[in-house]
Amino acid sequence: MYAVIKTGGKQLKVSKDDIVEVEKLAAAEGDSVEFDSVLLVSDGTASTTGTPHVDGAMVTGEVVKQKRAPTIIVFKKQRRQNHRRKNGHRQSLTAVRITDILTDGKKPAKKTAKAPAKAGDEKTATKETAAKPAEKKPAKKAAAKPAAKKASTTKPATTKSATAKPAAAKSASDKPASGDAKE
Repeated sequence: MYAVIKTGGKQLKVSKDDIVEVEKLAAAEGDSVEFDSVLLVSDGTASTTGTPHVDGAMVTGEVVKQKRAPTIIVFKKQRRQNHRRKNGHRQSLTAVRITDILTDGKKPAKKTAKAPAKAGDEKTATKETAAKPAEKKPAKKAAAKPAAKKASTTKPATTKSATAKPAAAKSASDKPASGDAKE
């Protein structure tokens, strides 16, 4: 059995357990996705074509991976104009494993929920929450230390500027002396 679905502006021929790459879908790895726009369904002997979609048909799948396609080079040139532009593009893709092709308005089987957290997981959760208040306290101390450093750095800066003025005055007094020697 196979079906032709439309997703991301493209049409794909899919069958059960196929892994197809489609335009990026807003789903995390392991989530189930449903494709409602089924254009054709065939069971090997008979096929049903939609106008434009097959009524009651649906394809379900599971997200395997979110990834990006290889780089495509986009090169534009206008001859005799010394105009060239080179860009690259990587399309975001989602790899989906087709789990079922449903017809006649059937609903997909619900996926079992994850098991509740174990006792060991609760201990790690309490460690993480205990670490969060500890992170806030050093931030307050770090804010107080730079203020103290600013006060200490401003005092030597004033003494340096006071010593720089007499050096400039000495160099100014040296210049007329050399000028007097030339006259």
